[in-house]
Amino acid sequence: MKNKLLFLSTVLSFLILPAASQKHACDQGSAKTSNFSFCDTSLSYEARAKDLVSRLTLEEKAQQLVDPSAGISRLGVPAYEWWSEALHGVSNLGPGTRFDKRVPGATSFPAVILSAASFNASLWHKMGQVVSTEARAMYNVDLAGLTFWSPNVNVFRDPRWGRGQETPGEDPLVVSRYAVKYVRGLQEVEDEADRLKVSSCCKHYTAYDLDNWKAVDRFHFDAKVTKQDLEDTYQPPFKSCVEEGHVSSVMCSYNRVNGIPTCADPDLLKGVIRGQWSLDGYIVSDCDSVEVYYDAIHYTSTPEDAVALALKAGLNMNCGDFLKKYTANAVNLKKVDVATVDQALVYNYIVLMRLGFFDDPKSLPFANLGPSDVCTKDNQQLALDAAKQGIVLLENNGALPLSQTNIKKLAVIGPNANATTVMISNYAGIPCRYTSPLQGLQKYTSSVNYAPGCSNVKCGNQSLIAAAVKAAASADAVVLVVGLDQSIEAEGLDRENLTLPGFKRSLWKMWLMLPKEK
Repeated sequence: MKNKLLFLSTVLSFLILPAASQKHACDQGSAKTSNFSFCDTSLSYEARAKDLVSRLTLEEKAQQLVDPSAGISRLGVPAYEWWSEALHGVSNLGPGTRFDKRVPGATSFPAVILSAASFNASLWHKMGQVVSTEARAMYNVDLAGLTFWSPNVNVFRDPRWGRGQETPGEDPLVVSRYAVKYVRGLQEVEDEADRLKVSSCCKHYTAYDLDNWKAVDRFHFDAKVTKQDLEDTYQPPFKSCVEEGHVSSVMCSYNRVNGIPTCADPDLLKGVIRGQWSLDGYIVSDCDSVEVYYDAIHYTSTPEDAVALALKAGLNMNCGDFLKKYTANAVNLKKVDVATVDQALVYNYIVLMRLGFFDDPKSLPFANLGPSDVCTKDNQQLALDAAKQGIVLLENNGALPLSQTNIKKLAVIGPNANATTVMISNYAGIPCRYTSPLQGLQKYTSSVNYAPGCSNVKCGNQSLIAAAVKAAASADAVVLVVGLDQSIEAEGLDRENLTLPGFKRSLWKMWLMLPKEK
């Protein structure tokens, strides 16, 4: 008999946060508010947004520039939580989305780095459509928002970056194609070009590919980028997002580019995103990034200067509370014009109007969606297809496909062999269900011997390796499932090398030392 090896690699997910209920403005049952011009659907979105902004006090304006926005009760405009996530399925990482007994989970597609490896553009579009349908279904029962800060379209240039798992990979062309298809799948409403199914956001703009590496973190990182490298590598996915995907939001990043914080750079924001690419939407900061360039790198001398710099550069929405705290004072100190604040709000409100937040919910194209439209059989099958299409077989010496005739005893080895949450990567929600590699292989043959070999993916000691060697020695075939999780690479955690951690290499070597013939 021959010992055969199948090498699998997996990644991990975050735990996630609760959310606030979402409502709508322009309640037709209220004579007090429904007669405002901003509720008049015969007017253009811009006219309606400008009318609404004209009715706000300066303090009220400042409260609408942040996530969450406070709303204006006297005008019948409720508070709104802008931050929801949908990187590869509806996620409850952002506070705008939650799960409960009505919708306990949503369809979870593979980590983006895997789905992108399918090189199947029509698949990426279908994924976006499924995610937006489930998002709308959850919104209709007050479990989700309508503005999703996804996808991540940064180029995965250095494989040690902890967030590479979120991205479509290292090729600017592939990242661009993925961005366009996924964004369109999320946003497009058939036969209604101005409408949005949900709002998508391409992030993190730009030249962002370091989180925390050798004492340099993303808050202090200054990316030194040539003009050619910026145009050839980092900008194409964002340009495609805006010009071809018609994305309704772009998020600026924490880092600086050539000395200037991206969220304070008028050339990058007003000049490129708004001017050259003609963004039809809003520009949002990564969370607390305005505060970061004031407090962490002391780029400005006062908070008001930081806020004024961001608004004049073209920022429209602040994830965090910095603009709420200091915008009014910045205006009063004449550091920024109120007209600049007004224009930022107009961009924000136009997106909410395109989403139907200011319309009768029953009149919207997706009003009939509900919990039964989440985790459908077809949606779960598409997620499975995406996983299959993205698998990359590096080498096959005859081991695959595994023969059910010849393989009576199967050894499943490795700390990720019985993984569940590890498999769904980061920025994930709660999936419809889990099937671990072990559970899947147990359906293949009744005689499966499972030995983790290490207590966790860091594999800090060799105490469990002997049992794994014993299991492998008595098997007809061995499936070794190692890989990483969020304790090795994650947001805020880059890798210093590309080797398997701890004693996991010993698991590999133990198989190599086994006799190949019996």
